Amino acid sequence: MAEIQKPKHGLDFATIGGVALALAGILGGLTLEGGKLRDIAQFTAAMIVLGGTCGAVFISTPLSTITGALVRLRSVVFAQSQPPEELIEEIIDYAVKARKNGIVSLEMEAAEIANPFLKKALTLAIDGTDLEELRQMMGLQMDLERRRAHSEVKVFESGGGYAPTIGIIGAVLGLIQVMKNLANIDEVGHGIAVAFVATVYGVGLANIFLLPAATKLKARIAQEMEIKELILQGVISIVEGLNPKLIRSKLEAFIAAAPARGSKKPVQEPVAAAEPATQT
Repeated sequence: MAEIQKPKHGLDFATIGGVALALAGILGGLTLEGGKLRDIAQFTAAMIVLGGTCGAVFISTPLSTITGALVRLRSVVFAQSQPPEELIEEIIDYAVKARKNGIVSLEMEAAEIANPFLKKALTLAIDGTDLEELRQMMGLQMDLERRRAHSEVKVFESGGGYAPTIGIIGAVLGLIQVMKNLANIDEVGHGIAVAFVATVYGVGLANIFLLPAATKLKARIAQEMEIKELILQGVISIVEGLNPKLIRSKLEAFIAAAPARGSKKPVQEPVAAAEPATQT
């Protein structure tokens, strides 16, 4: 039986490091200019920006999409994917057994596959689904998943568009309060400084978190679609009865341009690759 590979979950240090670097640069610059952290620590400004931005997003986006976006947010901090090298080895193992004993012999193993897309594609193949129908069904699933994922990414893009404007609203509200104290020049100066904190929060929220998160999620989606395309091409090749060596060459094109990942064990050539396929 093939070794069942599970997706690996790991911190994305680029995301964590990027946020830390951005905050360090901004706060460090503030400190070097003689400012203090308490100068921008304004609860009311944060409440205006966060509340207003979230409200605008809720108005413009269906609740189900917002829920999906919050779940997908984990992908910004955590990389959750099965390395393509492992997937290729798993698919080649299935190809060798299908070529030797027939694709129906994979029925028991298919039920235990961890990757849901591979499990569905291989199960359909084992059930005798027409090759063109298999392409259409799995291709349709990929297309729907891509559309749903991009609609969830737009939640963060929308928030990134609203946040700076809400920040300006917060600044105007602060200036309104300043106008009430024009007789006290000291209060006016302090009030103006506090008023513009909302603008800082709005622009910072958009450009340090929301828009970069949307960009990172787009990259994740592209990687997921490439993995699914790799799986689909592998299963189709198994159904077509291609030699496992040819299947390997075909699938390795998906990672040919990627940097070496430092696999711990060498890639093994499949055995019994030249044996004729058993008729089912």
